[in-house]
Amino acid sequence: MSDTRRRVKLYTLNEDRQWEDRGTGHVSCSYEDTEKETSLTVTAESDGSLLLESKINTSTAYQKQQDTLIVWSEAENYDLALSFQEKAGCDEIWEKICQVQGKDPSVEITQDPIDESEEERFDEMPETAHLVELPPCEPERLEEIAELVTSVLSSPIRREKLALALVSTGYIRKLLQLFRTCEDSEHREGLHHLYEIVRGVLFLNKATLFEVMFSDDCIMDVVGCLEYDPALVQPKRHREFLTKTAKFKEVIPITDSELRQKIHQTYRVQYIQDIILPTPSVFEENFLSTLSSFIFFNKVEIVSMLQEDEKFLTEVFAQLTDEATEDDKRRELVNFFKEFCAFSQTLQPQNRDAFFKTLANLGILPALEIVMVSDCRKLFVYSERPEVSVVVIDVSVVLKGMDDIQVKAAATDIFSYLVEFSPSMVREFVMQEPQQADDDVLLINVVIKQMICDSDPELGGAVQLMGLLRTLIDPENMLAPASFNAKNIHDWKRVHIGSQDSSYSRSYQEYEKTNTSTLSVMFYKAEKSEFLSFFYKYCMHVLTAPLLANTAEEDQDLSEGSARVNPVCPDNFQTAQLLALILELLTFCVEHHTYHIKNYIMTKDLLRRVLTLMNSKHTFLALCALRFMRRIIGLKDEYYNRYIVKGNLFEPVINALLDNGTRYNLLNSAIIELFEFIKVEDIRSLIAHIVDNFYKALESIEYVQTFKGLKGRYEQEKERQSRGLSRYRRDARSFEEDEDMWLNDDEEEEDVSDTGFEKTKSDYGKFMESEKAKESQDKENQPKRTTTGSFKFTFSHSAAAANASNGSKPPPSSSSSSSKPAAPPSGQTARPAAVTCPLCPASISTPPDPEERREPITAAAAVVQQGLMGEASRTSRTDERWIGSNSGTEELL
Repeated sequence: MSDTRRRVKLYTLNEDRQWEDRGTGHVSCSYEDTEKETSLTVTAESDGSLLLESKINTSTAYQKQQDTLIVWSEAENYDLALSFQEKAGCDEIWEKICQVQGKDPSVEITQDPIDESEEERFDEMPETAHLVELPPCEPERLEEIAELVTSVLSSPIRREKLALALVSTGYIRKLLQLFRTCEDSEHREGLHHLYEIVRGVLFLNKATLFEVMFSDDCIMDVVGCLEYDPALVQPKRHREFLTKTAKFKEVIPITDSELRQKIHQTYRVQYIQDIILPTPSVFEENFLSTLSSFIFFNKVEIVSMLQEDEKFLTEVFAQLTDEATEDDKRRELVNFFKEFCAFSQTLQPQNRDAFFKTLANLGILPALEIVMVSDCRKLFVYSERPEVSVVVIDVSVVLKGMDDIQVKAAATDIFSYLVEFSPSMVREFVMQEPQQADDDVLLINVVIKQMICDSDPELGGAVQLMGLLRTLIDPENMLAPASFNAKNIHDWKRVHIGSQDSSYSRSYQEYEKTNTSTLSVMFYKAEKSEFLSFFYKYCMHVLTAPLLANTAEEDQDLSEGSARVNPVCPDNFQTAQLLALILELLTFCVEHHTYHIKNYIMTKDLLRRVLTLMNSKHTFLALCALRFMRRIIGLKDEYYNRYIVKGNLFEPVINALLDNGTRYNLLNSAIIELFEFIKVEDIRSLIAHIVDNFYKALESIEYVQTFKGLKGRYEQEKERQSRGLSRYRRDARSFEEDEDMWLNDDEEEEDVSDTGFEKTKSDYGKFMESEKAKESQDKENQPKRTTTGSFKFTFSHSAAAANASNGSKPPPSSSSSSSKPAAPPSGQTARPAAVTCPLCPASISTPPDPEERREPITAAAAVVQQGLMGEASRTSRTDERWIGSNSGTEELL
């Protein structure tokens, strides 16, 4: 038995009554001796896994449809279907099923799908009712036929019996012949009955009937019958539309007649379902489930047949990218790909992946780029000022004609299918472009320009493109470890190691030993870093061009008091919408990109430019600007906080709050929430800046306690600092008293001391006098509060430092009283480093580095210093205990 005969696709019916592809494999019937049962098994074609194992029960109703489908239900709301590649394989499995159930293989259903209540009613029916007798197909019997068809719809058994009778007697073709007769004779009543009959036959929901009704010689007559709805005064002209208005366009001639027939049939059946038949009610929604399945399987066949025809697709791409192709032809090619991609959504995930990879290999992205560039280039005029680096765009320019708009919409839809399928594939393509093209024609820049140049007043296309851009720059889908596989590892190694020198070749062996999980994280980080660097280097300036152009500072003419107004009015509604979209994307970048967006904001002073939009008359735009700032502050990043304080960037926000007055609206609430967040999170640098600069303007706002709360936080911080400074001065005085007591104790032993120590004590006295004289310079010796609210202390009481401070020379050494101290090395200074607290203007000195070379001191001075530092260490421990009780995280220098 050949594999192709048993090659099948497995489908299940989901909750929305749509068939979902579960995989492709090979089906077989197996008999188990232990269970004495026969089962249908489907083994996956890709990896050999088991897709289905279903026991053939004698009570299960199996249906054979369209010669290549077998459908059945295993439980309530769980329907299965096998779609065979060849009719012979379907017939073989069908015979096995009928053999197990003891049925004749010529039938197309093995059991009546009935429940117990239906079976009881069936047993109570008279024997003659088991067969459905069809009236003669004559004009005068049409009313009777219509009543018969509509009466069986409520009974599953009678629907099945009627369907069998209609197929076995060829009754459908007789009815359609009668329709032509009634239409020729303008028999309006008969035509109304035929409408009821054909509609009822469709609601029988049988694939065997659909195969007859939708055949080439019958489908137009079926459409004709459905034109004569009794509820309408005049019949609809559906046939005229299908034959004259709807034109079948072949972008490339299709030589396969079966494919042509399948395309025609699918379009017409879809038209019947969507246009002609009324929307089913809640109680009728399952009546046409088989019709939906019929269309679904047709689309799968069409996509598969086109995908396998490589010659056809190659010719399509060649014409699409050929510069000599006319615009009308190119438009048809783009629309073809749009429909082609839409049909591909019916494929199972594995086949859909293969489909898009085929398109990618054939060059769908370069072809799409050509179409979009030629359509958008007319709208852009680049600035000649490199320091501005913006694009001046007149968004009021609208392309003439409907065709260009259609091409843009179709290209956007195709691009959305590709991004949804694989953002990484699109990113990989665009990162290779700078080697082959300039910035103007990069695919992402072309997409950004399409978004900016959207001529739709509501910017529907721009909103769609903004969503696609956000997907592309989202780090969450940049080849996350869950999607990592062996191919990704191989490609990554080839790119990052294979083309490098011998040292990288040795590294390759290291990577071979690294597990897949580690490599997946490395690959994810590599793609994220590379793509974001590419995006901010080549694309970000295009995205922000309208924002920078509309927020440029006006050039003031001091002599005449006039100002140069921007060429594009920022209060234009369409421009405001566009700027809001750009701000939404930039806000996304602030949340998900750390280093790159921070560097860009600082370099371009972007937040200042954005906050000028707080003056816009469009409240939604002002809210977008405020949201951008709120996301930045929400990061609680001190770099951002210093940038905001230095630039006084709260001023536009405060002005907007004051200009809003007492109005209770969304802008008022959003601004108050911003300050409430700063208060609750205790962002001290911002609190100090706000209170110092704006509290006088805000203290009159009493309907919320936010600003008084900020003032309270500010006062608490000042009081805490004051307490810390006072305690330090107290400890410093106590320290000096202890030193005096220590010196007095030593004076009792002066009788046994040598004259060298007398000189050392004299020097030390000078040192203490110098230290007292320096008390007035507290700013250099005060404890400094760290960013955590703790204090840093400095003890630098060395003899060398004392001597250097009062200008005296160090005492001579014990070995040679006349020797001079060694000079410091060239290029080095003996001054301490400065530490600055972000909340305090003063700085404190830190001890010199232990590795620094210092001036030598005498042995006697060393003795004094040792005693001094011993006492200082005791004081340090006391201070450390006090500090620990203050915050628990203090740092002693």
